[in-house]
Amino acid sequence: MTETTKQLPVPTDNDKTPRQKVWPAWAIAIVALICVVLLALWNWQQWHTSQATAQTLERLQQDTARLEDLYGNSGNQQSRRLENLEDKLSSQRELIATQQRQIDHNARELLEAGNRTRTDWLLAEAEYLLRIANQRLLIEKDITGALSALKAADEVLTESDDVGVYPVREQLAREILSLKSIEGVDRTGLYLTLEAAIDSVNQLTDQALISEQAPGFIPSAQSEESSEQGGEPGWLTRGWQKLKSTLMQVVVVRRMDESVKPLLSPDQSAYARLNLQLMLEEAEMAVLRGNQPLYKRALTKARTAIDDWYDETNPRVGALADSLEELAARNVAPDLPDISKSLDLLKERLAGRHDGDNGNKEANGGNNS
Repeated sequence: MTETTKQLPVPTDNDKTPRQKVWPAWAIAIVALICVVLLALWNWQQWHTSQATAQTLERLQQDTARLEDLYGNSGNQQSRRLENLEDKLSSQRELIATQQRQIDHNARELLEAGNRTRTDWLLAEAEYLLRIANQRLLIEKDITGALSALKAADEVLTESDDVGVYPVREQLAREILSLKSIEGVDRTGLYLTLEAAIDSVNQLTDQALISEQAPGFIPSAQSEESSEQGGEPGWLTRGWQKLKSTLMQVVVVRRMDESVKPLLSPDQSAYARLNLQLMLEEAEMAVLRGNQPLYKRALTKARTAIDDWYDETNPRVGALADSLEELAARNVAPDLPDISKSLDLLKERLAGRHDGDNGNKEANGGNNS
């Protein structure tokens, strides 16, 4: 071979190898992608459905709770209403039963009243009067009222034809005599006298108070002698008296063995009057209550206040002091007797008559049978 032949390129094979087919892989990938998308859509739909179901369930639970509360409250209200109705019904039943018992009692009283005689009515009236007498004496301390009630009861028993009231009338006579022996207390008069004394205290002025120079002042004996001597004094005597009067206005002689009471200021004088007025009002209260120790103590304090702060040479103060002394001598709480024995005896007599009437009724019933 020649060199030309050696320089020629190596011949190549023009026949190409056939390409592999890839479309099945792409088809599988597309199908898988579609499946994934469909699965995602299905999952999303399932999640949305579960959320809606959960919300619906929650709303149903809330509605159920509200319904339970509503029906529970309604049930409680209904039960309370039923209890209230039952209570009202029981109270109405009790009221009806009480009224029925009262009607039965009144009917029995009317039947018994129809069977009572005039003596029974008189004894019942006498018992009422004796109760009034005991009440007047024990509670109101009214001796006069109690005595009048006892006398009225004795007159009513006189009209009755019951011989069994003799012990009652005998005890009544003793009680009437015991009340007559007690000196009655005019409480109205004492109260009005104390009211007049209070008005007198309100009218006291500062001039009625004890002055500062009154206690312990020693007048000149020579002036008294000269005043007692008759005739006209000479010029020397007149001059001496004028000098003494001038000295007496400047110099005041006091006794050191007597207590000196200072002058009261206007506020203190008003306080003294108010204090005295309160003491007299306390005495009025004691009169109404029949409290002798309180009455005595109040008047003693009032009398001491007058002696300490007021001048008894004043006519109004002297009259007030005399009035307080008279009032202090009065007894507002005398010893009261016991007048309840006649009432007890009359009660026993009424009980005996009642038992006797019942015995007669039972006997008549046995005879009739």
